[in-house]
Amino acid sequence: MKIEFGARPEAISRKFCEDAGGFAWQDFVTGIPSPVFLATGWKPNGRENACLQSWSSFVGCGTDDFVCLMPLPKRGHMAESLKRTGVCVLNFPPPELYGKCVKTIGNNGYEADEITASGLTAERAARVDAPRVAECFLNIECALLWERELIGGRDLSVAALKALHICMDEDRFDDARAGRYGEGGYLYQIHMPTNPLTGEICAANVGTISAGRAEWET
Repeated sequence: MKIEFGARPEAISRKFCEDAGGFAWQDFVTGIPSPVFLATGWKPNGRENACLQSWSSFVGCGTDDFVCLMPLPKRGHMAESLKRTGVCVLNFPPPELYGKCVKTIGNNGYEADEITASGLTAERAARVDAPRVAECFLNIECALLWERELIGGRDLSVAALKALHICMDEDRFDDARAGRYGEGGYLYQIHMPTNPLTGEICAANVGTISAGRAEWET
């Protein structure tokens, strides 16, 4: 039986949403996973900037590949870097690097080299002036197309990027070797999925996916 939710369930309080970072209650009811990656660039002082991201989307259209990057704090280092340089790199870590990626949140001072301070290695990108994370198995070098307010009066924006260059570990091309999926593949944010009837929170916060073949009746 499906249950309709047109407003915030009582089991998910407004305070819970605020304490969790100001997210909407719908985020916790649906628990829709999205890929985890580090967006990297340079601060005005030449220091490395690394922004741990999720809730973004990737789509190929015609001959090009595009990224919808959000939410992006308008006063954060990454938004400033994108506006100033017009480029960034999206770095996809294997699950074992998640702890180091999370450390970039704390190592975000203006004078910090956020990549190296978190135990990761910065390397030169191939086509854009932004650092790549060497340990990540996939790096997508991007150019900024546009950046807009997500909603008026809030400190969040959304940015559209165009992929210019892709660098991927060759072992990821072959599912018989490392592959892109499974326990060592793409890492997904599973954002506190919550039972809207009881308020019980699922213990999961990150996970991976296994590729399968869908079957349809004809």
